[in-house]
Amino acid sequence: MRGSFSYRSALLILLLGVFTYLYGLDSRFAPKNGDEYPYMHIVRMTAETGNWLPLQSEMDGIKNTKPPLIFWQGLASSNWASQWSLANLRWPSVLYTGLTAFFLFLAVRRFSGKTQTGLLAALVWLSFFATYRYGRPFLADPPEVFWISLPFMALLYWGKDAFESKLFFPLLAGLCFGLALFAKSFAYIAPATFALGLYYWRWRQWSIPKTLIHDLYKICIAGLLALAVFALWFAFDPNPEAVWKEFVLGENAGKFAARNSNYLLDLLRGGDSIWQLLLTTLANAGLFTFVLISTLWQCWRERRFLSLEEVLLLLLIVAFLIVFTLPSQRSGRYLLPVMPAFAALIALHWDRLPLWGFRIALLLQILALSLLLWVGANLQFSGLIGEMSAWTYSYGHWILMAGSLVMVLVGLFRRNYSKTLALAGCFLTYCALTSSLAPLEGQLGRYSAATITQVQGKDIWVPCDFRAKDEEYRLLLPGTKLHGYLAKDAADVQSLTSAYPLVAVHAPLGSAPVLCDSCEIVGKRMEMRARHSREEIIEMLQGQISKHLFVNEYLVATSVAAPVIAPDLANVKDVCR
Repeated sequence: MRGSFSYRSALLILLLGVFTYLYGLDSRFAPKNGDEYPYMHIVRMTAETGNWLPLQSEMDGIKNTKPPLIFWQGLASSNWASQWSLANLRWPSVLYTGLTAFFLFLAVRRFSGKTQTGLLAALVWLSFFATYRYGRPFLADPPEVFWISLPFMALLYWGKDAFESKLFFPLLAGLCFGLALFAKSFAYIAPATFALGLYYWRWRQWSIPKTLIHDLYKICIAGLLALAVFALWFAFDPNPEAVWKEFVLGENAGKFAARNSNYLLDLLRGGDSIWQLLLTTLANAGLFTFVLISTLWQCWRERRFLSLEEVLLLLLIVAFLIVFTLPSQRSGRYLLPVMPAFAALIALHWDRLPLWGFRIALLLQILALSLLLWVGANLQFSGLIGEMSAWTYSYGHWILMAGSLVMVLVGLFRRNYSKTLALAGCFLTYCALTSSLAPLEGQLGRYSAATITQVQGKDIWVPCDFRAKDEEYRLLLPGTKLHGYLAKDAADVQSLTSAYPLVAVHAPLGSAPVLCDSCEIVGKRMEMRARHSREEIIEMLQGQISKHLFVNEYLVATSVAAPVIAPDLANVKDVCR
């Protein structure tokens, strides 16, 4: 019964949460998913046509990868790509995430009768790492989570009025589900309507005949209206055949094909098994994973005494779990719409939850903060000083790191503060991660204004390790024509400078690249590497962080008149596409 949540704690953590979600919003290194750059590419290419549809892309098979709502959102927030920045593309995602938290607060406060519990539910959901990772970048998840969650939160808020509504609520639910489908995929109509059916079934005291008589038509109205909203894509797109082929058959139906051996074996073993789905769903809670596990165990122990609202929250989770075991590609990311329900359950059981889950969260936070502090100190006081410019942190960074460590340590040893400080520690850890990479967001990790001016309008070849990676370089080198080559060749300076007239190459820190007599360094910056060998990871753990974690990137002008494709280089095509 320790750790009651006060208004003062709620307000302070709320302010911390808002700061966390806005801090580093335009960072290239913000936790995200690799889909963000392909989405940016589609928005930019579509903006060049001046038309909302059809969607445009230079990538084979990635044009109609998602319904148009997310791309229209990007067109609007970037003013048709004229105000091109990560912050402009991402702020609508943060707005969707904030609205989801707000309506979750209203729903839980209404049926629990406690404002603190409503605030706690919203803050716990925001503290989940999956919310932070997918709820800020330019991705389809924030609008999908909001529009799917809204009808279920309305049922919890209005209760009987919503359940007994003959037309208004089914229409509202259908419109919300339709917008969710228009943002992510028509496949979400299956778990959404299934969950809605379970809600009505429980409301009718588990009576199937009553549910069929009184509520089946409501579910049909919601489902058909949602599909009608999604079908607008086919009605408005000049090339509906491409939408059917690329999105319906390729993006959705393809997820039912066996990925390894056969469907049944994949269901029970391997990286796409049902067990992996359960683990990744729990892991969506991030640092609060064990708090979530303890909450579910508490729900099981109290299963005979659960309130109606708690049962409904669990039914929503079960519905999505059942439906998303069916595709052969199973991922906890598909369960993001039920994470607000998990957060509500944690908030409802907060005072009765054991301390062990929160203490594990605090230990994980101490581990993460200590690692970030060690890495940051190693970088600032290593040989990077004088390399290009010093890797230095402001006094504010060290205050943040020290203050965060002190707070989580207090939470670990002071039982009465463990739960509250474990929640605050999640946000502090995210802030510490962003602050630790801040030097790369400044002069150290960017080309100078003189370099950008010098290469305006020129063709530049840059390393690519996934599709549309050049969209990141477009933020670093605006106004240039970018092409890609394989990132594994980035250190092969001799081959690259003999093949391309203007190319970005990599060299280890502390050593300049060996260039030809006619080659000229146009600009340079520091970059963080994404993939490392086992030996490199061991050396970094031994303290040689700067040797392997970062490289210097040099923009080199050569005497090559046109790109030369060497037979021994796997650069036959633009690998960014």
